[in-house]
Amino acid sequence: MIGPAVLTLPAPAKINQFLHVTGRRSDGYHTLETLLVPIDRCDRVTLALRAGPEIVRMRGVVELAPDDDLAVRAARLLQRHCSVTRGVSIDIEKSIPVGSGLGGGSSDAATVLLGLNRLWQLGLTRRALMALALELGADVPFFVFGEPGFARGIGEALERVSLPPTWFVVLTPSVQVSTAMIFDALELTHQTRSARIRVFSEAYGGNDLQAVALSRFPEIGACLDALSREAPKGVRVGMSGSGGSTFAAFADEDAALQTLSRAARTGNAAGFVARTLDHHPLQHFAAP
Repeated sequence: MIGPAVLTLPAPAKINQFLHVTGRRSDGYHTLETLLVPIDRCDRVTLALRAGPEIVRMRGVVELAPDDDLAVRAARLLQRHCSVTRGVSIDIEKSIPVGSGLGGGSSDAATVLLGLNRLWQLGLTRRALMALALELGADVPFFVFGEPGFARGIGEALERVSLPPTWFVVLTPSVQVSTAMIFDALELTHQTRSARIRVFSEAYGGNDLQAVALSRFPEIGACLDALSREAPKGVRVGMSGSGGSTFAAFADEDAALQTLSRAARTGNAAGFVARTLDHHPLQHFAAP
């Protein structure tokens, strides 16, 4: 069967509604517990078949060399794993801020895995793609998993979580946060107790990386202050991932938009409103 030669696909962002550091393994990786939610803010990834075996990045993050780009590495990993002789051109139109804790690079890589599974007609299962995704980074398996999930370990152990529709006001300061720098901080604690339940209240948990990020990037604190000041009382406000994006969670889109219009006046911060996704848009690109 002959398939398409070009695919243009979404790569959604994510929000960590809470993130707890529970320990550190002998290999240096931190163990986590986090509630991950995909949202409808997306990069656009275009994959075009090539006659030869080359993996070529046409456009992406300018500051990132192609060989260091997770999307390129994902394509090369899948090509090697499946002994594929065709290549692909990868064009990434960024809408997810870089270094923001929203998982843009990881999501781009997951979309490449899912898209090439269709473009190269590989027929790999979601479980097989998730195993490959873990070789690329802790967040990549979540985007292949493609549903709101409670993640444990280094992000590889995922359980589906049912959540009500939520609109997030997201404010991102004009800083790029290095995840490695935050995790390498000497003051980072890793002693949060493991969760004993799988049903989480809206107020459950926090972000164990937030204090470290705030100590290095006061701009994140300014965004948190703006959201806390402008959001109605009782609205959950926090930081996603290792920063610097901050969020406030709403059950109503109009309330979220009104809060954004007030909070976005803060300094050098970019803002948007995004809704939770029940499923990754490419959920059917992998076999069950």
